[in-house]
Order: sequence, then C-alpha cells, then structure tokens
Amino acid sequence: MDLENQATIKRLAEEHGAEHLVVVLGATEAEGLELAAETVTAGDPSYAGPLAGVSLRLPVYHILEPEVTEGLPAELVEEKLGMMAMVADVGRISEVLTRRRQALMTA
Repeated sequence: MDLENQATIKRLAEEHGAEHLVVVLGATEAEGLELAAETVTAGDPSYAGPLAGVSLRLPVYHILEPEVTEGLPAELVEEKLGMMAMVADVGRISEVLTRRRQALMTA
C-alpha cells in the first residue's frame, strides 16, 4: 500500500473514528493483499509509512468478496467487476482476508 493511501486512511480514521471505517481492496495478488490488510489492521510492517506502528484494526474486504458484491447492483458488478472475477482467484483472496479478519476478532 503506497504512502499516500496510508496517509489518507490514517486521516479518515482520525476524523471519523476507525470503528466507522471498512477498507475495500481491489488488487488480486494474494501477497500484496495480505500486506495491505496487515498495514490497515496492525500497522505498516515495513515501518516506512504513516501507518508504521499504528494499529487501526480496520476490517478489510476485497471488492469481489460476496460480503461486498451482494450489496451492489448486479449490473454494476457484471459491468465493472465481471472480467476481474473471471481471472482472479477469488477463493484465495477471500481466504487471505478472512484470516486477517479472524485475527482481528481474536486479538
């Protein structure tokens, strides 16, 4: 997750309260997703960005997870996300982020 996005998320959490935020990611590479999820939950693991040492504990979802797509109009999902859904390993993506969300609940 780039430094600008980290700064934006940190600012929004300060302005609105982390309990009012959910992060929705769109990348499809599992390792990158895991790193981004860790950044917004436990803090930037590289200790280089605005979220270094900042544990926001934000819930993280992927745009292709059913928890997100079920709340969107079906035609929008098909038009904007259909191609991504065909090529992405949605099961692996969901597995990575589900594990991160479960870790938040047990910590």
